[in-house]
Amino acid sequence: MSEVTDFSTSNKEKLVSDMKVVVSDAEEILRATAGVAGEKVGELRERIIDRLRDAKIRIADAEEMLVDRTKAAARATDDYVNDNPWRAVGIAAGIGLLLGIIIGRR
Repeated sequence: MSEVTDFSTSNKEKLVSDMKVVVSDAEEILRATAGVAGEKVGELRERIIDRLRDAKIRIADAEEMLVDRTKAAARATDDYVNDNPWRAVGIAAGIGLLLGIIIGRR
């Protein structure tokens, strides 16, 4: 279950990062075309500016949600380790052993 959550969180982080790049590129295009005149261009620029503003708000909300979920997962992990220290040590040792075997075979 945690692998699915990690994968989903990773995808969301990548999406937020990609969206920031797209917004940045769109803003750069708007700056580069600032001197272009025309009614259609002006209307298009206004629509793009509005959509970029909305996208920035959504990105900030998504980023905040990711941070909150990451903190919640860290708290849950911390609680589990505090409640079950020997089990956590055993799991960590088992994972270390498996990684050692896998690396040792190469």
